[in-house]
Amino acid sequence: MRTVRRLFYVDIVSAVVFVALAFLALFFFIDFVDELRDVGTRGYSAAHAAVYSLLLAPAHLYELMPIAVLIGTIYALARLAQSSQYTILRTGGLGPGRALWLLASLALAFGAFTFVVGDFISPLSERVASQLRAAFSGSLKLGRSGAWIKEHSSGPAGERSYSINVGSAERGTLLRDVRIFEFDADGLLLTRTAAARATVGRDGTWALSDVVLTRWVESGATSTAREERLAHSEWRSSLSPNVVAAAVLPVTTMSTLELWRYIGHLADNEQAAQVQKIQFWNRALYPFVCLVMVGLALPFAYLHARSGGVSMKVFAGIMLGVSFVLLNNVFRHLGLLGNWTPWIVAATPGALYLVLSLAAFSWLVRFR
Repeated sequence: MRTVRRLFYVDIVSAVVFVALAFLALFFFIDFVDELRDVGTRGYSAAHAAVYSLLLAPAHLYELMPIAVLIGTIYALARLAQSSQYTILRTGGLGPGRALWLLASLALAFGAFTFVVGDFISPLSERVASQLRAAFSGSLKLGRSGAWIKEHSSGPAGERSYSINVGSAERGTLLRDVRIFEFDADGLLLTRTAAARATVGRDGTWALSDVVLTRWVESGATSTAREERLAHSEWRSSLSPNVVAAAVLPVTTMSTLELWRYIGHLADNEQAAQVQKIQFWNRALYPFVCLVMVGLALPFAYLHARSGGVSMKVFAGIMLGVSFVLLNNVFRHLGLLGNWTPWIVAATPGALYLVLSLAAFSWLVRFR
């Protein structure tokens, strides 16, 4: 059994590594060509474009790992079937259950690797890539309306709520074009603080620069606005640097735990979190997709060589992988539009393909 395990693992792992490297080389080339249009502006060179493209590689590896597992496993099993080695292993006592267990244990290892890449390596490299891009483009653009953060606090003056708008960011805690709106318990606007630049400290203190502070003071039935200009100012909040970074940086720069914490912050401040919840469950369940991909690959070992060559089986595997990605994206958008339960949105494509693979495997074992 040890020899069979070594044969399976060496063939499949080498095939998966080869497929993953081929995909990474292709995506690196695409990213590098796309970055060449910005070479020469603001000191951005071809070397910077190459480094930026390399920093995007872990994110691509995370997204492509299940497809690489599917194609690599199909290729390895199809080769074993074509050379009749798998038939010999079956006659030697390798039953369907044992073969399924061998591949499932290998899929768990692939899933663990995918989790490490997606939760530790990819967020770090994406964050560094965002900072590198911001260093040459001036800042990270956050859309036309910027990024919005909310906070509630209570003190001697009563309940206060704050709406913070960030126009752009150089990194997660270095912000530009910041506006802070302060409201009382009745929703009346009390102050508006506009700062050209803000730095978020570890204790939640915001160091503001080039500040314009506007206060609305009631005088009888009317209210007057008083404006004050300050070179520097501080604003104390309970927002941690991680929450601020989560609001201004792309979702891909957050780990599963950081996403969970950010969802809690959004829920506490009564903000919509459907996008983040779907992303969280996709991130949490994505490593288990490797199990589904291995399950889809196993029936190819039971197809006779005359049912199609290795190239046809690999092509079928590519089509299966592409269809899974498309279905996953469709469910993500439908779940967002229909406000579906996030974990169901994330789990349904994998569950459907797992049922499909097990049904095909059972049929081939029983009738073929």
